[in-house]
Amino acid sequence: MKNGRWLEIARELQSLGQTGLAFSEIDYDKQRYERIVDISAEIVSSYTTLEKENTKKVFMQQPGYATPKIDVRAAVIQDDKILLVREKSDGLWAMPGGWADVGDIPSMVAERETLEESGYIVKAKKLVGVFDANRSGRPMEFFHAFKIIFICELIGGTAQPSDETTEVGFFDFNQLPQLSSNRTNERHLNVIQEHLINNLMQTSFD
Repeated sequence: MKNGRWLEIARELQSLGQTGLAFSEIDYDKQRYERIVDISAEIVSSYTTLEKENTKKVFMQQPGYATPKIDVRAAVIQDDKILLVREKSDGLWAMPGGWADVGDIPSMVAERETLEESGYIVKAKKLVGVFDANRSGRPMEFFHAFKIIFICELIGGTAQPSDETTEVGFFDFNQLPQLSSNRTNERHLNVIQEHLINNLMQTSFD
């Protein structure tokens, strides 16, 4: 099987099972959809070091109709350098940001996450783009996600790591640390640079 194809199949099965469970009213149908989720977890555990039951538990944490998650990132620029935070989870670097919560306004997610993860106060000024986060030349994640990126103006605050980050810093685009590609990759940074050069550039999207 081609690299990553197994994860596409597992994710599609998980989505079908989750959606089926959300709308089924007959016990027999629910049992069949639960089995689909179970098979999806089996596939993941067969190709990774993850345990089946833990994987299934993660899959079942999002009941209801299966929809993409929304990841919001802030591109904060100072002296032609971009703000990055070092993620505690993998030790790699990314633009501050995270999953949007129900009821959130996208721009406010970028501003809030930047403050929480870096200590800096920012104001979202321009929507850079909306991207399919699962198609960036790397293995696809369990859940389908869209990524929204805003260029943000630095207003105040001081560098301050958080429970989720260990370091905060501004980096030259040509001298970047190792990136956490699930969160920030070279394609996103290239598009941001294009928008910085041309402020009239239209929003990028997949």
